[in-house]
Amino acid sequence: MQSFKIVLVLLAAAILAACGKPPAQPEPLRAVRTVVVASGMAAQSHEYAAEVRARIESRLAFRVPGKLLQREVNLGDSVKAGQVLARIDSKDLVLARGAAEAAVAAARTGRDQAGADYKRFVELQQKGFISAAELERRDSAFKAAQAQLDQARAQADAQVNQAAYAQLVADVAGVVTGVEAEPGMVLPAGQPVLRVALDGPRDVVFSVPEDRVAQLRAVASRPGALKVRLWGRDDAVPVQLREVAAAADPVTRTFLVKADLGRVEAKLGQTATVVLDLPAADDVIKLPTTALTEQGGKSVVWVLDPSSMTVNAVPVQPAGADGNDVVIAAGLSKGQEVVVAGVHTLSPGQKVKRYQPPRAAAPAPAAPAASH
Repeated sequence: MQSFKIVLVLLAAAILAACGKPPAQPEPLRAVRTVVVASGMAAQSHEYAAEVRARIESRLAFRVPGKLLQREVNLGDSVKAGQVLARIDSKDLVLARGAAEAAVAAARTGRDQAGADYKRFVELQQKGFISAAELERRDSAFKAAQAQLDQARAQADAQVNQAAYAQLVADVAGVVTGVEAEPGMVLPAGQPVLRVALDGPRDVVFSVPEDRVAQLRAVASRPGALKVRLWGRDDAVPVQLREVAAAADPVTRTFLVKADLGRVEAKLGQTATVVLDLPAADDVIKLPTTALTEQGGKSVVWVLDPSSMTVNAVPVQPAGADGNDVVIAAGLSKGQEVVVAGVHTLSPGQKVKRYQPPRAAAPAPAAPAASH
C-alpha cells in the first residue's frame, strides 16, 4: 500500500511537470556590422533652407484717414510708377479744401482793403492831416492782413494735398506681394494697405544658428564658398554675402542672413538651398549616417567592446556632412569599433556578434557525359 502511494505521488509530479511552462530559450546573438574608427580628410559643407525676396519691399498706406472705397490691384499684380492702387472716400477732404479756398478769398479781400486804406493814409499824412504814428498803425494793419493771406494760402495748399492723398499711388514699379486691407474698412492714417516688392535686385534670405555666424562671416569671404541652388535646378551658382543681422531672432535664436543673387533669375518667394563650403580638414573622424541615432535629444553611436562582445551607447557631437558620411567633432577616438547597421534595435550591454557575409556556394560538379 505504501509503494502504491509513492507511485501516485511520482505520477502526479510527472503530470505537473508536463503542464508547466517550458524553460525560456536564450536570446540569439544579434549580428551587427561594425567599422573601426580612423581619421581622414573631409570637405565639409553646411546647407540652409532659403527663400528669394526682393531687396526692397514697401508697405504702402494712405497719408490721411478715411473709408477704403476701391482697391485697383490684387495679389501678384505688376504695377507701374504713378499707377493708382487704391482710393478712399474724399468727401470730407474736398469740403476741407473748399473751406480753405474760401478762407484764402476772405484773407485776400481783407489784405486789399488794408492796402487801399494804407495808400489813402499816406496821402493824408503827406498833407499833414494825420500823424506819423497813425500811418505806422495802418502800415502794420496792412502787413498783418498780408500775413493772414499767406497763412490762408498755405493752409489751402495743404488741403489740396490732403485731397490728393485720397488716392494711393505707386512711387516705383514693382509687384504686389501682400494685401492688408479690403474695401469698406475705415483706415487710420499710416495703416498698411498693400505690400509692393520693388523691381530690382533680389536677395536669398536664410537663417543661421548662433554658433555658426562667425564661421559664416570668415568662410563666405572666400570666392565661391557661398552658393545657392534654386528649387527645381541641380546646379549651384555662387552668391555674395550682403548682410548679417546684428541681433538674433528672439524666438528661434538664429541670425537672418541675406546674400545677393546678382544676375540669377529667380521668382519672388521661390525656395532655395544655400550651401556653405568649408575648407577641407585633415585628421577628422567620419562615420556613415546609419551609425547615428538619437537618445534623450542627443546624437549617440553604439560602440562594441571586443573583450565582452557587448555594445554601449556613446554620445557624440556631429560637425557636418561629407557626402553620405557624418563628421564627428567629439566623443570618439581612433581604434574604437562602432556599429553602423541595426543601431535602432540595440540596448545597453547587449551581446552581439560581428556580421559575417555568407560564403558563395561551391558549384556542383558537372555530370559525367553519357557513353554510347
